[in-house]
Amino acid sequence: MQPLTGTLVLALEQAVAGPLCTRHLGDLGARVVKVESPGGGDFARDYDDVVNGLSAHFTWANRNKESVVLDLKQPAGRQALDRLIARADVVVQNLAPGAAARLGVGSAELRSRRPELIAVDISGYGRGGPYAQARAYDLLVQSEAGSCAITGTAGAPAKPGIPLADIGAGMYAFASVLAALYARQRTGDGATISVGLFDAVAEWMGFALNQARYGGVDLEPNGVSSPMVAPYGAYRTADLQTLVLGTTNDSEWRRLATKVLDRPDLADDPRYATNSGRVARRGELDEVIGEWAGRHTLAECRVRAESAGLGHARLNSPTEVLGHPQLTERNRWREVDSPVGPVSVLMPPPETDAWTWRLDPVPGLGEHTESVLKELGCTAAEIEALTEGSAA
Repeated sequence: MQPLTGTLVLALEQAVAGPLCTRHLGDLGARVVKVESPGGGDFARDYDDVVNGLSAHFTWANRNKESVVLDLKQPAGRQALDRLIARADVVVQNLAPGAAARLGVGSAELRSRRPELIAVDISGYGRGGPYAQARAYDLLVQSEAGSCAITGTAGAPAKPGIPLADIGAGMYAFASVLAALYARQRTGDGATISVGLFDAVAEWMGFALNQARYGGVDLEPNGVSSPMVAPYGAYRTADLQTLVLGTTNDSEWRRLATKVLDRPDLADDPRYATNSGRVARRGELDEVIGEWAGRHTLAECRVRAESAGLGHARLNSPTEVLGHPQLTERNRWREVDSPVGPVSVLMPPPETDAWTWRLDPVPGLGEHTESVLKELGCTAAEIEALTEGSAA
């Protein structure tokens, strides 16, 4: 059983935030019809061609979808879109600022036509405000919302390696759609939902914003570490690997000092007795732990940390994660079809015996245009006119 079977999602989307939201809805069984423009479609298709000719981003965020190419600047394309809207349960759009309104597919207008519809607008900065019409890519939003300033190292801020703004907005939109579908079962009413990338990052910055508001300080980025606790960081081992090791409370610190480092003197030193004291002297403790790690292999370090009941990890590259035993031994990698043949994808994170996941192909541009138009009742002549010159 797939819980969203029978739900039709219309996706007017591009890049990551919208596509990730609708892909997760598709994973749960929803039918997702992705409307793309002629001449290239979703611009994420062309980010690269590393997945046997497909884009890494597009492959990640677009399985379980049907691609329909429509020229929405033409009356015939708009009429076909209106037929899709009339059947949809959910419409998700993350077009450029103002584009949805110009096309008449903004959430407010759609809901005025169909109150039972769940209409989702994903934008850079949400409703209203001075930035409402600003272009908002992941890096720009993360810069505005402060996450880049607390990433990297002191004096060298950095963008987090994954697109947190896009992912955050997509996941909030996904959760909101699920809540709206549940509410509609009880009330019959749909919902008008707006999700801003900026608001998603600002929410995830909560602890750092509290530090700024109530502590009067901006957190200093400190690489593979935590600005809030110490010691906690990455240390080079004797076999030239990187151990990530640290503590989250005073009890763990004492175990680290006595059972791992063999330094009871540090555990008894009042300068390091509290987390605030250890944070203030982070460099001193990092030097001690770094010297200790440099005399042991990674395996030896992890055995010692495990025996002391301390969390530990290896700093892995993406290439190394591909074969991570926590993925391979749990069969987390699967294959889905695509225009270039089978491609590897990860199963969705939730695990349950209550339902099965949908793992249908990544679509080619316009692959389903003709079949969907036939389903909408378009005549052969209308289909020919709509598909002429498109990538279908």
